[in-house]
Amino acid sequence: MKIGVIGAGFVGQAVGRLALRAGHEAMLSNSRGPQSLFSVAAAIGCAIGTAEQAAAFGDIVVVAVPLSAYRAIPAAPLAGKIVIDTDNYYPERDGRIAELDRKETTTSELLARRLPASRVVKAFNAIRMTELERDSRPAGAPDRRALPIAGDDPDAKAIVTRLQGEFGYDTVDVGPLSEGWRFQRGTPVYCVPLGRDELERRLAATAREAVPA
Repeated sequence: MKIGVIGAGFVGQAVGRLALRAGHEAMLSNSRGPQSLFSVAAAIGCAIGTAEQAAAFGDIVVVAVPLSAYRAIPAAPLAGKIVIDTDNYYPERDGRIAELDRKETTTSELLARRLPASRVVKAFNAIRMTELERDSRPAGAPDRRALPIAGDDPDAKAIVTRLQGEFGYDTVDVGPLSEGWRFQRGTPVYCVPLGRDELERRLAATAREAVPA
């Protein structure tokens, strides 16, 4: 597959390296343009482009920008595509977003509203990027970590589950995008290494009123 990545910080670079390691093609992009990514491309071995080019390139496109920049994601080239949302809400970085503060929606639902023709899946947000590369394990390993996903399209979630497996992780499907709050910042599973059974248990036990906005 071709994996387009919008955002070339820690998240985008980690996903790019793992995609290439799994035998996929990858293109990274950022808001400053491909000329600013020359050294990144050399270090990782990926293609580079604009956000629009990465969106057009990818069979799957990973959004790895700060939440405050989600309105700049190009919608037209992402129509019909699987879009992986890695965002977390940090008010001190992103500014206050009233809908999130009131717990009326989730970060992924905001992105899905921006990309109504895309198939958005929440994934890769509940693990530190240094750990995403370090904690990868083969299928069946006793210490294999599980990662949660959420989304409204079953076929898209199946493809993301397969991708996470190639990256070295089991998957727990939490349900629709509206349930993505269960593994957002401040929850009992956020950036905590857990196997599948314990991750499922903690996700099920999480109460929304106890989760920070």
